[in-house]
Amino acid sequence: MRIQFLGAAGTVTGSRTLVTCGDTRVLVDCGMFQGFKQNRLRNWDPLEVNEIDAVVLTHAHVDHSGWIPALVRNGYQGPVYCTKPTADLLSILLPDAGRIQEEDAEYANRKGHTKHAPALPIYTEQDAYEALKRIVPVELHAPYAIGGVEVEHRVAGHILGATSVVVRNGERVLQLSGDLGRPDDAVVPAPEPPAEADVLVLESTYGNRLHPDVDKLERLATIVTQTVERGGMVLIPSFAVGRAQGLLWGLHRLMEEGRIPRLPIVVDSPMATKATDAFVRNPDALRLTPGDLRAMTRNVQFVGSVEESRGVNSRTEPFVLIAASGMLTGGRVLHHLVQRAPTKKNTLLFVGFQAPGTRGGRIVAGERTVKMFGNKIKLRCDVEEIGGFSAHGDQQDLLAWVRSAPMRPGRIFLNHGEPEASDALRGLLKDEGYDVTVASEGVEWDLSEDRRTVLKPVPPKRAAKRPAAPEPQGLAGASLEFREDGDAVVDAIRAALRAMESGALPRIPVVAHGERLAARLEAALAPEELRHVQIERT
Repeated sequence: MRIQFLGAAGTVTGSRTLVTCGDTRVLVDCGMFQGFKQNRLRNWDPLEVNEIDAVVLTHAHVDHSGWIPALVRNGYQGPVYCTKPTADLLSILLPDAGRIQEEDAEYANRKGHTKHAPALPIYTEQDAYEALKRIVPVELHAPYAIGGVEVEHRVAGHILGATSVVVRNGERVLQLSGDLGRPDDAVVPAPEPPAEADVLVLESTYGNRLHPDVDKLERLATIVTQTVERGGMVLIPSFAVGRAQGLLWGLHRLMEEGRIPRLPIVVDSPMATKATDAFVRNPDALRLTPGDLRAMTRNVQFVGSVEESRGVNSRTEPFVLIAASGMLTGGRVLHHLVQRAPTKKNTLLFVGFQAPGTRGGRIVAGERTVKMFGNKIKLRCDVEEIGGFSAHGDQQDLLAWVRSAPMRPGRIFLNHGEPEASDALRGLLKDEGYDVTVASEGVEWDLSEDRRTVLKPVPPKRAAKRPAAPEPQGLAGASLEFREDGDAVVDAIRAALRAMESGALPRIPVVAHGERLAARLEAALAPEELRHVQIERT
């Protein structure tokens, strides 16, 4: 059994892990790269689709599933396995992602904001609908065969339908955690303990963080009550899947318990509306009963058309408005912000992480004048933030999940985390006696020799149709030598440096030959990475 990380190594995006057993190759997750431009550009790189027997998804978030339409458009004809609730969400998320890409490309072409002629989407809405034909829903705890391996899905919490994935080949058991939820989530179940696995691949999103010790519902009740007393309304930017439904349940509970006044709740997000319908259709995958789901949505106005959305701005009574997107990067929430933010009695409430550089991130950092639709808008409303609504388990939750395993794993790989988060979690697990490696992209690990797991680094290669990275010369000797030019070579050098940093490869010299390769490395690598590369320009 071998594994190779093709994404989500040193970052929290683009989850893709290739598991190989003999002639069977399974891609666990097939996510879009998001965030910084250097990550997003990777969505244009193809995979060798003819060599993949099946795709297995942990859950529906786009950073784990959003590249499937591109994979299918590029020729993949195999199955995509996931739970039924995940399939329901994919039918919403993937076409929406394709439609947004088409709209972005059309806007860039119309405005001339592109270096390409013309700008194109990575995939279209129709591509997404074609990809949905490859989806094969499977049951929890019901193993199924893919070539020479057996695959099983176990509850991961996090969002509706999310799972961890167990892969068995008769000799080894590998479990990939996917994104793990929180044990105390009110809507989705707690993650199941790990299986009896020889090797764990563990996400590390919150590997260096703890959720704030705050009663988030009590804080929500205080903010809503104070706003209502001022005669204002509460505007909540929210992610459409998971966060919006958790808010609806929380607001319903607060009204039922008399902790906030009974007031109108409006959801202005077509995706959140469809996602809520998916929740209602899948009560068996939730902690809520069918009665709970009906109750929390009974008096909620779900806004559909643009005309209805505009009509919301004419409301003058106190109410709560939930609208996408969660970081104020786009969507209908921006139009409501223009309308409501200049009024002092209103409240803008953030209930999720606001990434630096986003409009939401600048506001929580203290900025009170924001530019939207070409105009500067003064925020005179109250701005509040509540932590603790994240769907990810924090550092202590991740540690507790590992400790709950019925068998101590021989090796743990950490992926899906920024370097600081993964390294912090690595240190804590190492202190408890676990054998831990931070995932390095482009390095394939052989897990086949014994139960304790002997790792064999394989020369880095890129699973792509572009020219493959040359195998380093002298891997068994005193140095790694690179002589050819190209992006794949840069990727191979970066992968080798990461492997050395994590301890997966010994510290040996990395030598790059040639003026063109030197210039490419100086442009692509960070200064701390360049310090570990010996450059021979002639």
